[in-house]
Amino acid sequence: MNRRNTIQKQLISKTVMNMDHPDADQVYAAIVKEHPHISKATVYRNLNILAEQKEIGKIEPGEGATKFDFRTDPHYHLRCRECGRLFDADLPLLEGLNSRVQNTHGFTIEKHNIEFVGICSDCKNKIK
Repeated sequence: MNRRNTIQKQLISKTVMNMDHPDADQVYAAIVKEHPHISKATVYRNLNILAEQKEIGKIEPGEGATKFDFRTDPHYHLRCRECGRLFDADLPLLEGLNSRVQNTHGFTIEKHNIEFVGICSDCKNKIK
C-alpha cells in the first residue's frame, strides 16, 4: 500500500475536507482550477489510497457515483433523489443492528450502510 505523503495526496485530502460529499470528478474539477497539470488518474488513485488508509470516507451509494467524505466515523446519509446530493443524517449509529441481522442470516457482518432517500429542501423549493 502506498503510504507516501505526496504533495498531490495532501492537496486532494485538503480538497475533500473543504467539500461536502464530492465525487471524484468534483474533486478533480476543484483542484485542476489552480493546479492544471494534475491528472484525473492522479486524483482518482489518491482518493482511493486516502480511503484505504481511512484518512477520508468512501461512500458507495445505491445509485450514482461514489462519493468521498471528510468524516471517517460510521454515520448515515440522506440522498436527494432529484439532485443526488448527500447529507449527513442526524441519527446516532444503531447499536446492535449488525448482530441482529447476523443472527437472522447466519453470516458475519463487518459493517452496514443506511441511506435515506427523499427530496432536499433546495429541490423541493424548485418544484413549488
